[in-house]
Amino acid sequence: MRIAVPADIDAVTEIIALAFADDPVWGTALGRPDGAITHHRAYWRLFVEGAVPQGMVFRGDDDAAVAVWIPPGGEEMSDDQVEELRQVVRDNLEPGAQEAMFALWDRFDTNHPRAEPHVYLSLLATHPDSRGHGIAQALVRQNLADFDRQGLAAYLESTNPANDHRYERLGFSKIGEFEGAAPGSIVSTMWRAAP
Repeated sequence: MRIAVPADIDAVTEIIALAFADDPVWGTALGRPDGAITHHRAYWRLFVEGAVPQGMVFRGDDDAAVAVWIPPGGEEMSDDQVEELRQVVRDNLEPGAQEAMFALWDRFDTNHPRAEPHVYLSLLATHPDSRGHGIAQALVRQNLADFDRQGLAAYLESTNPANDHRYERLGFSKIGEFEGAAPGSIVSTMWRAAP
């Protein structure tokens, strides 16, 4: 694996946009009546731009998987980037979808544990052409080994129930859940204790 640098932002963003286009939570939250997905890249790019300078965006050896981590006490993006993200939502989603998105952000924030320092797996994605081969899991396994050596706990939100068992195999336990942008979509909150 290698740490992503600014020159990797486009490639990392592309993998995330493609991987989350059909996600049960994000695919719906970013959905438009016309079916367009071009705005997904603008949305996810801001997360990548916010994380890369923190030195914890990792690319797998084959460059088909990415893991975006936020260090203890870090933020996913600056206040200016958050405002840019709000504008992407305003420019691309219908008013009802905008409200649903902003409410979803609030649920993510409210459910994020803050009592113990931890690394936060903000995004984990595999290019759709490479799904099913365990490459993202291998990447996270390497990351977690490094974090274990540092004595760090880890937290994530799973937006696809089909992936929950994969995170459990990596030592995460479900600690809660909340509703996604659409009724019936669920976000699972998961914690992995420090060694």
